[in-house]
Amino acid sequence: MQVILKQDVPKLGNAGDIVKVAPGYGRNYLIPRGLAAPATAGSVTQVEHQKRIAQSIRRKQLSGAEAIAEQIEGTAVSIRREAGEDDKLFGSVTNRDIAEALAAEGVEVDRRIIQLEEPIKAIGLFTVPVRLHRDVIAKLRVYVIRAS
Repeated sequence: MQVILKQDVPKLGNAGDIVKVAPGYGRNYLIPRGLAAPATAGSVTQVEHQKRIAQSIRRKQLSGAEAIAEQIEGTAVSIRREAGEDDKLFGSVTNRDIAEALAAEGVEVDRRIIQLEEPIKAIGLFTVPVRLHRDVIAKLRVYVIRAS
């Protein structure tokens, strides 16, 4: 089954692309959620219009992501945790903790875009990447300090 993507779908394609998918995936997932439309003779002519719309949406998202990236890179968050010997934490600092600390600073981000390779388990300064857009990755400074 061929469909025209209305929005970017990870690992499938970008808005405006005509892609071939399994019939069940197209009928039961993509089309009902508004992610795609069936590729008929009439709808193929609308692809160019949809591509122009998708490009303008991407430009808006990119400019918004760049603005948030500037805000994030100008911000440093401090997280207090109990620590034992050798500055090892009791527990760890996760992307959820970092998202909450950013929210306290006035920057709301989804915890899933904070790309922490593994939880932070020590006291110190860490640089954490935050993927705001496919082309925009902000570097956030995270200070993990000992709770007194």
